[in-house]
Amino acid sequence: MTEPLEDTPRRTDPRTFAVRAVAMLSQLVLPLVVGGFTILDKGDFGDALLYFLPLVVLAVGANIFFAYLRWARFTYTVGADDIRVESGVLSREARSVPYERIQDVSIEQKFVPRLFGLVEVKFETGAGGGDDLKLAYLPEVEGERLRELVRSRRDGSSLPEQNIDTDIAPEPDARLLYEMGPGRVLTFGLFEFSLAVVAVVAGAAQQLDFLLPFEVWDWRSWREQIAGPGQWLAGLGVLAQLVGGVIAVGSLIFIGVATGVVRTVLREWGFRLERTDKGLRRRRGLLTRTDLVMPVHRVQALRLSTGLVRRWFGWHSLKLVSLASDSGSANHEAVPFARLKEISPVVAETGFELPGAEIEWHRSSRRYRIDGFLIGFFLMSAIAAALFVAGNAYLALLPIIAGGGWFALHEYMRWRWDRHALGRRQLYARHGWFAPSMAIASREKLQSVEIVRNPLARVRGYADIRFGLAGGHLRMRGIALADAMRIRDAVLSSMGEQDFSEVVEAGSQSA
Repeated sequence: MTEPLEDTPRRTDPRTFAVRAVAMLSQLVLPLVVGGFTILDKGDFGDALLYFLPLVVLAVGANIFFAYLRWARFTYTVGADDIRVESGVLSREARSVPYERIQDVSIEQKFVPRLFGLVEVKFETGAGGGDDLKLAYLPEVEGERLRELVRSRRDGSSLPEQNIDTDIAPEPDARLLYEMGPGRVLTFGLFEFSLAVVAVVAGAAQQLDFLLPFEVWDWRSWREQIAGPGQWLAGLGVLAQLVGGVIAVGSLIFIGVATGVVRTVLREWGFRLERTDKGLRRRRGLLTRTDLVMPVHRVQALRLSTGLVRRWFGWHSLKLVSLASDSGSANHEAVPFARLKEISPVVAETGFELPGAEIEWHRSSRRYRIDGFLIGFFLMSAIAAALFVAGNAYLALLPIIAGGGWFALHEYMRWRWDRHALGRRQLYARHGWFAPSMAIASREKLQSVEIVRNPLARVRGYADIRFGLAGGHLRMRGIALADAMRIRDAVLSSMGEQDFSEVVEAGSQSA
């Protein structure tokens, strides 16, 4: 039976150094391959025994030795007021994180630790990824017990006695809110088309075309290569080029779609979102399994978003902006791919409401959109003037026609689709027409509100409103000054009624 956690230094699981050794060995594969080709370039097997084999043994041995030293010199202490970590082989480093600074505790299980039955416990402080504390690696049962222990000490509640030698049973009050089966995950992957992968493949094809016996981008070379049995295709001339182009583009699209599907399956496989007494518990992942609990009482805002293509099919995603979030990119993804009717129950569990028919929406100032177009058109005109002076009179028309047209379309569409509204307890902000999103923020839980006006905005009579969030930012742009001041005063009044210590106390009572 594992000894109870005490206010004494403890080490992670002894198998940790084995996991780290395997991870470090994967980084040695490429150097060993390069070294092998260098030593064995003449094909003499005796060189393998004399030079290469000792090199491999030395590298692997050193790798395991240093992994063991890192494990042996790493200790953690779960104290009465904080959790402390000491690490370092030659130079020692000690870190201490008080329980009140710990926003949440999550468990992650990557592929190699999963083979050993180990997990990584991460203590989120809300101060950025570099300040978070991690314990890698602990047995699954010990990691779960440590998470509950730290939460209980943070919230000041008692932890019931548990038999830690038994498997972790699912929480008795866990209520399923949303899950994705294999079909839904694969459908999600089809919408995760990766342009980055397509660009990398296309760039690699151009950089490595010297390995082929002909020029990839020279269609005449293609026609010469398919001469003989396929000479009839070469005789098609332009049609053959079009067929080849379609095949090339289709191949790139297939690679992008396949990459998106694989990446989505690895990340979202077995996705489950449950409501527990601790908050919203999210578990997902095929090779790397993550287990995260998002405390509901710490949620400051929601982000409901979609994409250019997926909105045609009615798919949306929901993220929670929480006091435990590190940054905008670290917002907790509660529902990554669902219909609005599936998202609504999750929104209700957070205490928020989707905008109803009674919400009165407002647009940004017309002057703000006109000024945006004029600034863009001025920049395009300056580029056109530079091209005209350089002797490119025909090209000078392109920035004015294409660039000016784009700025006109963009500002008109933003004026038409961007809206904001002030509800009784919440405020709403919709942004974007290409890939629209909507932010829903609690008026009471906002940390700050300010009106920002640049010189042009002061002359033209509009302003931006910035709202402070711990896990991101929220802004309303180009609001008429009178409307902006009304929103600021209403939000400040709501903020004054909220005592943030009650948010922590609410979490302690719910725990």
